[in-house]
Amino acid sequence: MMRTMLLKLSQNSSLREAFSKYRFAQRAARRFIAGEELSEAIAAVRELNTHHILATLDHLGENTTNEREAITAADEYLAILDAIARTKVQSEVSLKLTQMGLDIGYELCLQNMRRILERARAHQNFVCIDMESSAYTDRTLDLYERLRREGFDNVGPVIQAYLRRSERDLERLIEWGVRVRLCKGAYQEPPTMAFSRKRDVDANYIKLLEMLFGPRAQEKGVYPAIATHDEKIIRWAIDYTQQHKISKERFEFQMLYGIRRDLQLQLAREGYRVRIYVSYGTHWYPYFMRRLAERPANVLFLVKNLIKG
Repeated sequence: MMRTMLLKLSQNSSLREAFSKYRFAQRAARRFIAGEELSEAIAAVRELNTHHILATLDHLGENTTNEREAITAADEYLAILDAIARTKVQSEVSLKLTQMGLDIGYELCLQNMRRILERARAHQNFVCIDMESSAYTDRTLDLYERLRREGFDNVGPVIQAYLRRSERDLERLIEWGVRVRLCKGAYQEPPTMAFSRKRDVDANYIKLLEMLFGPRAQEKGVYPAIATHDEKIIRWAIDYTQQHKISKERFEFQMLYGIRRDLQLQLAREGYRVRIYVSYGTHWYPYFMRRLAERPANVLFLVKNLIKG
């Protein structure tokens, strides 16, 4: 019930404007967000790199409402890619297509993505396309395939294990030799679209991982990014890859900034590739609320900051 409420609140624009002004909320959000400026995010990545941990930089924002906003958002990603190259930190980037103007027009979004991927290719970098709510799944995968047909091989999508359609989507993506981020999903979806019980989501996650580690996927060069903090799933992946003699270089674990730092360090020490999703920017409210919804116990953290306030 609390998860549902928090996800609904994440979409409330009036609450976003009011909540974002409170100092206690800004302080609480800093647990999950590197800062509001790119320089702060680069510093966070540099610190992670000292522990042999990789990163993915994400400039917070989604659902731009006009062409200028979308172009400005794309320009920020050009600056991120230039900053990564200049500072030599080990990081890729991740973005949302609604941030690039998908709600405004397909061609605008496609044009912005081409600019970003061309700059990423010049810097030998990679771009992950975040998956948003199920309303965007088809358009996201269609645009991904359009970019691959145009010759961009430095881009990959996200697949959400809680969606019932994801097995079918993965079968389609495996043929591209995709580099894919597999997560559980963090949006409010109807039961017809998504599994609602955690045990069903977890079971589907493992089923999808088996597909990504299967002979066909490995033959195609599929590279899975296992995006979860769930230790049972992480242990399953470790046991499975060891039993099937899948090299540690053929996959990676991904986690979120500010969550389970102990586990991140442990996996890195064991020689696994670990990549942390590092977000920054002023539009942190929806992202922050989704993090609270993923683990409602984090609400206690928010309450503590309110008391300190």
